[in-house]
Amino acid sequence: MSEYITAEGLEKLKKELDYLKNVKQKEIAAQLHTAASFGDLSENAAYHQGKEALAFMRGRVDELEKIIKSAKIIAGKSNSGKVEIGSIVVVDSCGEKETLTLVAPSESDFLQGKISYQSPIGQALLGQSKGAEIEIECPEKKIKYKILEIK
Repeated sequence: MSEYITAEGLEKLKKELDYLKNVKQKEIAAQLHTAASFGDLSENAAYHQGKEALAFMRGRVDELEKIIKSAKIIAGKSNSGKVEIGSIVVVDSCGEKETLTLVAPSESDFLQGKISYQSPIGQALLGQSKGAEIEIECPEKKIKYKILEIK
């Protein structure tokens, strides 16, 4: 399945993959070598920790390679007047303005205002026009958003 991603987000993932393969893997291998030199591996906590770190790192490498292989770069904004992946949307929620950018799940960072187009808010915003009002069902209440601007 393809993952839509910005060119900036794809470059960030490629840099992370390069770091993991060319730097982190060598660091972990060195740690394992040192830990193995301590002797009995069955009770060697440093060795087991290193093996776990290596397995985790290899899992992340596999994940990144799959994302990069299936990535579809989000083209420039189409000026359709509708919210799409890559759009910067200014919304009003409970009298407060928020700026949200719709991005791929791998790029999302709520603290920076980057939300996944697959999230409930992202899905509700997709295809909407300026002035549209949407409502998101949360566990405790419903939150209303009004689209003020689409960039």
